Amino acid sequence: MRAVAANGSISGASRALGMTYKRAWLLIDTMNQGFGRPVVERSIGGRGGGGARLSSLGEALLRHYDDIERACQEASASSLASLDALLLRKG
Repeated sequence: MRAVAANGSISGASRALGMTYKRAWLLIDTMNQGFGRPVVERSIGGRGGGGARLSSLGEALLRHYDDIERACQEASASSLASLDALLLRKG
């Protein structure tokens, strides 16, 4: 979803992620169906071609995901530092 937002299209996102368009579309379609409404909205091509953008739901999902990821990093920072310290002591 983030790649769609950055590239303005599903095909651009798939290229940026090194995957086929079909795979990218199937992932997006799975999310659209799972949430019962679009997380990505497509526009039909015309003179300048089509495109895609995140819906308001898609934007909210990314914000929540970022919040969860940040909270996980903060919660695990001490344990990860302890693991790093164990690695430094191996020799």
